[in-house]
Amino acid sequence: MYSADTSVYTDFQGLAKLRTAAQKDAGDALEETAQQFEAVMMQMMLKSMRQASFGEEMMESDQSLFYRDMYDQQIAIHLAKSGGLGLTEVIKRQLGGGGVEGVQLPGKTLSDYRQQAVTMVPVSKASSADKKTNSDPVAISPLMNRSSVPPASVAPVQKAPDPSIDSPEAFLRHLWPMAQEAAILLGQEPDTLLAQAALESGWGQKMIRKGDGNNSFNLFGIKADQRWSGDKAIVPTLEYEDGVAVRQKAAFRAYDSFADSFKDYAAFLQSNPRYQPALQTVDGGSYLSSLQEAGYATDPRYAEKIEAILNRPETKQVLAQLKSTEQRP
Repeated sequence: MYSADTSVYTDFQGLAKLRTAAQKDAGDALEETAQQFEAVMMQMMLKSMRQASFGEEMMESDQSLFYRDMYDQQIAIHLAKSGGLGLTEVIKRQLGGGGVEGVQLPGKTLSDYRQQAVTMVPVSKASSADKKTNSDPVAISPLMNRSSVPPASVAPVQKAPDPSIDSPEAFLRHLWPMAQEAAILLGQEPDTLLAQAALESGWGQKMIRKGDGNNSFNLFGIKADQRWSGDKAIVPTLEYEDGVAVRQKAAFRAYDSFADSFKDYAAFLQSNPRYQPALQTVDGGSYLSSLQEAGYATDPRYAEKIEAILNRPETKQVLAQLKSTEQRP
């Protein structure tokens, strides 16, 4: 009788016993194996949910993310052993653990799946008026012969290359000229605009993506309302209602470049009467507070978080270097 305990994801000894038991008698280890499969699937779900979140930039670190992943892996195993999503029984039947009215069903081997070629069915071209994205449904049939579909019918997804912004310093240096131009239009300091863009985009690492996976280049989280006729990106977002964080889906404006994002940000503020008091301020702190009071963001700590980014020693150092470079003859 199988008795290995794999209730902890770091228990490699338990997993080794599970493998040994499966080799000797697959039936004894089937229940535990099915639970492990379900746990893996739940780990993937949790990871996808985490990636969909904008996160909390001020509180995150490599260490916190590491321990959060460990926690998620353990939670997945615990949920699978507690009933999970009900996939364990389905996996058991698929692996040969019984069928209707107790009839044993033969499990499929890897070679069985290899014999069924999974091929995309060619889809007719959409009209020029239709918006085509990778989210469009494509029929997939395991019964089609691979040779029945011309290789040219399957085209790789083309994504616009993103600028090389792999660090806060690279973010500040790359966007500095664009921030200067927008700051002149708004009568503000480019430092403030860069810090706001850093908060909204997670230093360029958590950019809003369109349905086809391409970058929206939306640095300031401006939503696409009825006044916007351009491209859009619909994604989950975190809003605050009466001080309570609420997960919603919202449409955001999509641009062709970061420069377009800065230009639209300036035009957006200039064209909205409620933001005029913010444009009349003379310092960054007052500007951010006025934006928050006017309803630019629902986060009650919005201005505070941006000022915290501005006050970081590394941020001050890079911005000082950029300003000193400009002042040189």
